[in-house]
Amino acid sequence: MKISISGVRGVYGVDFFPQDVIKFCNGFSKLIKSGKCAIGRDTRKTGDMIERLVSATLLEKGIDVEMLGVTPTPVVFMKAKELGAGIVITSSHNPLEWNGLKFIIDGRGITEEELEIVKNGNNTTKAKLGTEVVGESNYVSKATQVIGKLGQEKQVTVDIGGGSARYIAPELLRNIGCQVTIVNEELDKCTRGPDPTSDKLTELISKTNEVGFAFDLDSDRMILVMNGEKKSSDITLGLGVVKAIKLGIKKFVLSLDSSIAVEKYIVNHGGKVWRSKVGEANVIQKMIENNADAGGEGSSGGFILREFNMCRDGLLTSGLIASMIDDENIQKEIEFFESFSQIRDKVSVESNLHDRLISEIAKVIGTRYEINQLDGIKIEIDENTWSLIRKSNTEDIIRISTESNDRQVLEKIQKEMLEILKSCYEKIK
Repeated sequence: MKISISGVRGVYGVDFFPQDVIKFCNGFSKLIKSGKCAIGRDTRKTGDMIERLVSATLLEKGIDVEMLGVTPTPVVFMKAKELGAGIVITSSHNPLEWNGLKFIIDGRGITEEELEIVKNGNNTTKAKLGTEVVGESNYVSKATQVIGKLGQEKQVTVDIGGGSARYIAPELLRNIGCQVTIVNEELDKCTRGPDPTSDKLTELISKTNEVGFAFDLDSDRMILVMNGEKKSSDITLGLGVVKAIKLGIKKFVLSLDSSIAVEKYIVNHGGKVWRSKVGEANVIQKMIENNADAGGEGSSGGFILREFNMCRDGLLTSGLIASMIDDENIQKEIEFFESFSQIRDKVSVESNLHDRLISEIAKVIGTRYEINQLDGIKIEIDENTWSLIRKSNTEDIIRISTESNDRQVLEKIQKEMLEILKSCYEKIK
């Protein structure tokens, strides 16, 4: 089981059990000052039983709950901002046997301090039972106001991935003026995995004429298909940034692993960039600290428009990108982002070894390069090349990411970092 500000995730019935759901929801109930909480879930088979446990635990603590059913994470975030709190039953892009809990307070993810309260799981409050109602959302109408109606109908193909975007994504895109074709609507008939950032998206590519969007199971991640090819997750973030700059936004926060090309684009257009630890909640916290209006994570294809929603929002981003398809400069902007390349690898490592391994790697790399340890180990080779080794917040893996505008340098540095990681891993096992 993985526990972080990104939420609780595990394989249900193996290392994540009903008693864990009760414990963490019990702890979370202490953070709910409004007495109200929204509950939504993705389409995993274990979601329904966990949903009942979540609701019962909160009701027992006197919390009124609004049940949103199968609903994208961004929709729950919006409702949670209205009510004061929310829980999403999801493990996002993780394999289907996983599930988890994502906690929301005041429309944002929880902090490290709040996580400790959740983990403690102790709330002895005796209260009158809360009430349970079926909730409704005005997400589509609000998103349409931000995106605006398209001047000309666009053809878009939406790859649901068998997830919670099933109803909301097509409705939103049709509402702004798109003609929508849907693939992979049902989870049990889905031709791809839950993570569009790592899947080849073969069916979506084959069925896309103009532009296609692929979502993960809870719809906070979104990947773009254009001109017959899958675009990198950093392109999703980059085009979100392009739209934000068109809206007059100048202050951005990017996670440490987001493309340097996106940062250069912002600076070249008169903006300012802060870097945060990887993780949506870390990006949001940095945005709040610096009064930034937009940002996100390139690795997850996650763009955040703070005024609209304090989370990665693949649904909104799909509409924002659809609104720019006819922009004469969009291809030039994509080409700029693609002048830099990233290689992202992951190595399976037991969670209990993560900290020791990172420490050992830092000793080795520190003899060769100057390192930044804001989140893992980041080195800057030159102004156009960097590499980052960090432990995952959500899986039993160590991630290695390298970016450069020189392919030969990129491959050389990534190979060197992988060799260091594997050597250090053998040493500590």
